[in-house]
Amino acid sequence: MPITHSIKYATLAFALLGVATGASASDADDFPSKPIQFLVAAGAGGGTDNFARVVRPMFEEALGGARITVVNLPAASGALAHQRTATSAADGHTLDFASTTLVTSLAAGQNPVGLDQVTPVARMQSDVMALFVNPERFPDFESFVQYAEENPGKVTVGGTHTASPDHVAFLSLRDASGLDMNFIPYDSTGNATANVLGGNIDATTTSLSPLLSYIEAGQMMPILVFSDERLEDYPDVPTTVENDWDLTDGNDRAIFVHADTPAPILQRLEDAFKTVYDSEDYQSYAERVNLDYREGWMGSDEYRQRLENNYELYSRLLKND
Repeated sequence: MPITHSIKYATLAFALLGVATGASASDADDFPSKPIQFLVAAGAGGGTDNFARVVRPMFEEALGGARITVVNLPAASGALAHQRTATSAADGHTLDFASTTLVTSLAAGQNPVGLDQVTPVARMQSDVMALFVNPERFPDFESFVQYAEENPGKVTVGGTHTASPDHVAFLSLRDASGLDMNFIPYDSTGNATANVLGGNIDATTTSLSPLLSYIEAGQMMPILVFSDERLEDYPDVPTTVENDWDLTDGNDRAIFVHADTPAPILQRLEDAFKTVYDSEDYQSYAERVNLDYREGWMGSDEYRQRLENNYELYSRLLKND
């Protein structure tokens, strides 16, 4: 592990708890005092972007009429968004909407912004990961496994760039199953999917929500879901846990702020996002895009612990790749 990231991890438990406490409750009552920016650490049209844009009007209402702009900063796997959050004023007006890529890229040594520089407000989504194929080629997981065993080293699984949630899901599956497979990185879920449909690669690991239209059209199908129980909409698709693989990690989508944001303002933000999460409008959206299979909400403290645990796991997987 690079020295800089060893230092970052060594201070992680302290840094995540090192949110400034000098502000008073009245500071939180006066929040927001200026327009808020949602910095999306991903490109337009993806799951994280959709999440931020759906949440924006609900969050504006929860804060009593705040003004919010959404800015996409996908460069360097979202690192630009994290850098801008870490160097912005620590006043809660710059919010970083990020997926699990934030911690996977940190574990890979690709993200210059450590978890000592940004702190989580809350997690609102945990999108189920799955192994997807063209059903005309592989009707089920058993046929995929048979093909992989008969063609060791020749099976290719695509996903968004290296050190992404897609890549980590692939590494977890390869590590648990022992199948000899290779990962092919693409710049978007759409490109990975197109290459599956074109026969250039054998499968893709990604989350469910971005591929709903392909599933409904019969072009793509999940043949293995990273879940402890079978999903209601896909009762015939086996789970990783059924195969005795403890792989249930999803693609989290969460909100981060500057690590020195005063505690009362951080709490105000967390409470506002919880109001959004519990609303009928948000829950209807989550159900519509299959984000209701598992509980999405984690408050700031609980999500800090998850980030610590995942950092260790992803560092091991990426180191052994």
